[in-house]
Amino acid sequence: MKPALPRLPTRQRGVALLLVLWACTLLAILLGGYAALARTEGLQARYQFAQTQAHYAAEAGLMRALYALQDPQPARRWTGDGRPYAFDYDRAKVVVRAIDEGGKVDLNAGSPEVLRGLFQAAGLNAAEAQVLAGHVLDWRNPIVLEGDAASQRAAYKAAGRDYGPRGGPFASIEELQMVLGMTPALYRQVAPAVTIWAGTASPDPNTAPPLALAAIPGMTPAQLEQIRAARQRNAADPRLVLNNGTTHSIRSEATLADGTRAILRATIRLQAGQAQPYLVLRWQEGEAE
Repeated sequence: MKPALPRLPTRQRGVALLLVLWACTLLAILLGGYAALARTEGLQARYQFAQTQAHYAAEAGLMRALYALQDPQPARRWTGDGRPYAFDYDRAKVVVRAIDEGGKVDLNAGSPEVLRGLFQAAGLNAAEAQVLAGHVLDWRNPIVLEGDAASQRAAYKAAGRDYGPRGGPFASIEELQMVLGMTPALYRQVAPAVTIWAGTASPDPNTAPPLALAAIPGMTPAQLEQIRAARQRNAADPRLVLNNGTTHSIRSEATLADGTRAILRATIRLQAGQAQPYLVLRWQEGEAE
């Protein structure tokens, strides 16, 4: 008969049980942490996949707009006046808008009267609009006299700026924010109505957004209403659009069933008949201007 194994004292058995419990608790914590990490990584992977899917759906919207704006069949051609075009693509809802840059106020080529009209249409009084239009002209025009340069720099310095006017064309729309007298609220209002790619002194009334349309010199409320009414009548038939331009700002928004959204905004110049059919002038992702 085998001798019985010696039994641990009660105190030692309690310590052993405590160690086992601690080991089980530690293991449970480790497993819980691993499970949480795996879940987080899974959610991140799904989110990134959904974002990628929405992004490429938005890109598909841009590509479709490039073709539709110059569709060889005029009845199917898209109009660059900001109206929405919606379609489904790979389980995403895509909404695309295109605006002809020729219908906007050109910061580099717009006449002083058009610039003043733009700022008045945005809510400034006549005197304020005149001053701000002058600051835009000072920014874009070459400085001829050194005395003018010194006085302009002094005005900017007095306003707390450590720079003066460029003395050359605007390099981007965002640069308008640097002009003396331009506030963030006013910039957000006028940004969709200005461009640096039209090259014209006045906006094209056939595709101009409301603010740019109101900036056209001599435009009366009656004329504005006539233009709006004509656009509404012609909205259903692209063949009646008088000018669709070659340079457009396109906004493409794709939304998945789970609410994931991607927004792409690009300014693109169409180059029909050339080896490169279009030229990207500006590319932005997201909502903010």
